[in-house]
Amino acid sequence: MNQNNMDGAQALIKGLENEGVEYIWGLSGGAAIPIFDALITTKTNIKLILVRHEQGAVHMADGYARSTGKPGVVLVTSGPGATNTVTGILTAHMDSIPIIILTGQTVSSMLGKDAFQEADVFGLTMPIVKHSYLVKNPDDIPRVVREAFYIANTGRPGPVLIDVPKDVSQGKFSGNLHSEMDLPGYNPKTTFNKASVLEIAGALSHSRKPVLLIGHGALISNASNVVKQLAEILNAPVTTTLLGKGAFPESHHLSLGMLGMHGTAYANKAMVECDLVMSIGSRYDDRIIGQPHRFCKDAVRIHIDIDEAEMGKMIHCHHWCVGDARLILEELIKHVGPLNTAEWLKHLEKYKNKYPLKYKKQGGLKMQHVLDELHKLTLGKAVISTDVGQHQMWAAQFCKSNYPSGWLSSGGAGTMGYGFPAAIGAQFGRPNDLVVAVVGDGGFQMTMSELSTACVHKLPIKVIILNNHYLGMVRQWQELFYEERESGVDLEGNPDFAKLADTYPGAKGFTLKRPADVRKILTRALEYDQGPAVVNAECEKTDNVYPMIPAGAALEDMLVEKPKRKLEKPSGST
Repeated sequence: MNQNNMDGAQALIKGLENEGVEYIWGLSGGAAIPIFDALITTKTNIKLILVRHEQGAVHMADGYARSTGKPGVVLVTSGPGATNTVTGILTAHMDSIPIIILTGQTVSSMLGKDAFQEADVFGLTMPIVKHSYLVKNPDDIPRVVREAFYIANTGRPGPVLIDVPKDVSQGKFSGNLHSEMDLPGYNPKTTFNKASVLEIAGALSHSRKPVLLIGHGALISNASNVVKQLAEILNAPVTTTLLGKGAFPESHHLSLGMLGMHGTAYANKAMVECDLVMSIGSRYDDRIIGQPHRFCKDAVRIHIDIDEAEMGKMIHCHHWCVGDARLILEELIKHVGPLNTAEWLKHLEKYKNKYPLKYKKQGGLKMQHVLDELHKLTLGKAVISTDVGQHQMWAAQFCKSNYPSGWLSSGGAGTMGYGFPAAIGAQFGRPNDLVVAVVGDGGFQMTMSELSTACVHKLPIKVIILNNHYLGMVRQWQELFYEERESGVDLEGNPDFAKLADTYPGAKGFTLKRPADVRKILTRALEYDQGPAVVNAECEKTDNVYPMIPAGAALEDMLVEKPKRKLEKPSGST
């Protein structure tokens, strides 16, 4: 189209085209009408995916970003449309996910005057974005878009918000569609201190009981291959954080699986007994270290991370290196050789045999049984997206991740309602891959309206609802720490999710109640490809997740089964 006749909204769409945007997830409204209109008048190839709630839009963009490595884009209107994105933005911010949030805004002359559907989304979201823009001139739009994508996707990634008043989006554009960026204060780190790498190599050479701790940062930097090379060169065991799953193949003989609050017993015991721990792209968060002063207190502690602010934030480390994990490891492997770890690996193998992940198949339907069978049927090749709660932890335990970007879960924010819409975003990004949303009955009901979105686009997503009619993780805490006083956790009134799914055109519901039917029902659901398949798995109501480290406790205080004694209330968060 002729640039001389463009308005700000059309320049915005052209800017998104320049960044290679494929999809925009959004919900329209008055202040954003010019931008939605521009999706038609510019004759763009960008596809608009109309959602049913703005929170769902952000989770979809998030799932797309995690599964493809490309920033996801959201478009919503002002006021409640913008504020409905906050939960999704927080989720992306806590997990370092690159997304761009475009919000319509009331006209510039009414800003700060409590105009209809006005909300200071710039101020409201400031603590949970990497950067924000309030655009005041249509000619600034191409530069702002270019900067937003650069900021979101470089250094430590994160969400960037662009707030566009209606008079700006419909105002005449007379600028340059290929404006240069102007970011004098933003200099993402692209180098690292090689002397620090040599120090780390020296520390590794003295270790006989090392553990490599792999976090989400290793996935973000595309370091999976070099992580595997390093582990095999050193002959060192590897554990991952919840979000680091897939950065190292969990079927590998050096894998210890996930560590932390509900990690494997052998991973946690390895952390207690190791003489060196090296974190690669993990921020040593509270879920994995327990009590900071007791975490690996007798071990050499090493930290590799792109964000200098993470150094020393949670625990003191003896050696560290700030920079891109892949580049640092590519240098590190030049300076290391095999370690004498034979006895250490043999010792950890005994722990694997003594404390395997297990469950009883007697009695009612177990969530673990469903997830174990799901893993076997998909051979670990599915993209798994989870909600938050007991099912999330069991999925992390039993659904082994052997490939990068195949595990999507809300880590830092712990957002219920994330799993299903994130799976939708992942399916758009990876249309030829099998995508499975593993959700609880509580979280699914927060965003299940997006079944419409999945049906309209005939997405063959599999939704496994592990339905125990409870907010299960909270109930587990009430049982263990509050003398079994249940309050606010019984989800009486749940619908029949299978029948509900059948009311959506193209969706198909399945009911699973008996352990004997698990493989049969999952197989039928996996074979259905006309739209979303929803499995309502009626699971035991009061099963508990083990291993478990109570919040605020040390790794040494891990529970591998239900304790026989009364436990004190935990000092940390759920």
